[in-house]
Amino acid sequence: MTLVVALAAGLWGLGALMRVPRRARWAMIAALYLGVLALHLVLPEGHVLRTMIGGTPEGWFALGLVVVLVLGYRVVLGALRRRVRPLAPPATPSATLSPAELERYARHIVLREIGGPGQRKLKEARVLVIGAGGLGAPVLMYLGAAGVGTLGVVDDDVVSSSNLQRQVIHTDSRIGQPKVFSAAAAVRAQNPFVELRPYNRRLDAVTAGALFAEYDLVLDCSDTFETRALINAAAVHAGTPLVSGAIAQWEGQVSLFDPAHGTPCHACVFPQAPAPGLAPACAEAGVIGALPGIVGSMMAMEAIKHVTGAGETLAGRMMIHDALHAQTRVIALNRRPDCPVCGDGG
Repeated sequence: MTLVVALAAGLWGLGALMRVPRRARWAMIAALYLGVLALHLVLPEGHVLRTMIGGTPEGWFALGLVVVLVLGYRVVLGALRRRVRPLAPPATPSATLSPAELERYARHIVLREIGGPGQRKLKEARVLVIGAGGLGAPVLMYLGAAGVGTLGVVDDDVVSSSNLQRQVIHTDSRIGQPKVFSAAAAVRAQNPFVELRPYNRRLDAVTAGALFAEYDLVLDCSDTFETRALINAAAVHAGTPLVSGAIAQWEGQVSLFDPAHGTPCHACVFPQAPAPGLAPACAEAGVIGALPGIVGSMMAMEAIKHVTGAGETLAGRMMIHDALHAQTRVIALNRRPDCPVCGDGG
């Protein structure tokens, strides 16, 4: 076996001196391995060549299998990383505001609660929005307009005609286009100073953790309990604050979950999925078109306050809006020590 290792090292070194591409050098090593395996299979036991190269057919086969498994693992891991990371990572936006940006954000800058430092914080912020539908539409438009430097958006759906009654970020001409690309086009057209990262895929537990770790804040604009539970668990694990919103028919709710700083998480408030039929989807129960605009705008407001430190956020509280009767109330939320996600046993 020592002879084979020496031959492999020699082939690799010779290839490096001749500037042979790495792929070609690996091909030479593979050819050497196949030759050694073939000699063990063809030559009789005790033959001088088999003795020189050492090992047994079973041993060489096992070695090849281990190498294939390792390379397969690296390929799969690389594919998962490429799914999470943008193909071309954008440069980190400069914290300095250009004259054009100073003029654009002038109404923010004159607010004593935000001012220039707050606007720079918005420019430096990295915010991830899950969902480019009813809630995601106003969230993305207002955060983009506010000057959030890096906006990520995750969605695997395409624009359809039935979306346009409430998903105001999309247009009739973009029907059939992936929502993330339609939303990115709208935000870029409104504010060219914002970096958009569209993720045209369904969020899953495998990639959520690594993706959330790249952002300072996550906004949950999804429309199913299962997705909300997945987002909450990934946010808690990554230590990333989460602004969560939900709508149905005439009512909506917003809260900011940040267990790393003492607030409850989504699972503290909603530990179990609602019974079948109790919380039907918008496609079944309907939703008034302006409601996502109201609730999504409140979510964007919470994100802006959280990033800039202005005012009092909904951390540890929940705002419930009843559009049909024009009523809004805010209730306190308590953390559950036994919460399976953020509690002592989580």
